[in-house]
Amino acid sequence: MEKTFKPGEKAPRSGQYVIVGPRGGKTGEERTVTKDEPLPPTPQSGQKFILIDPTKHKK
Repeated sequence: MEKTFKPGEKAPRSGQYVIVGPRGGKTGEERTVTKDEPLPPTPQSGQKFILIDPTKHKK
């Protein structure tokens, strides 16, 4: 199972985060969050985030 993150937690990586319901079902809603910024509030209580598309940085 993928690691979930609660609203208000600092994002471990920059990228696209999908909102999932309390039982893990994807809602289809995504948010773009920058590393170390807090994850935004979710539309309903009990929802969490899963990182689905990390930002790729060129070195």
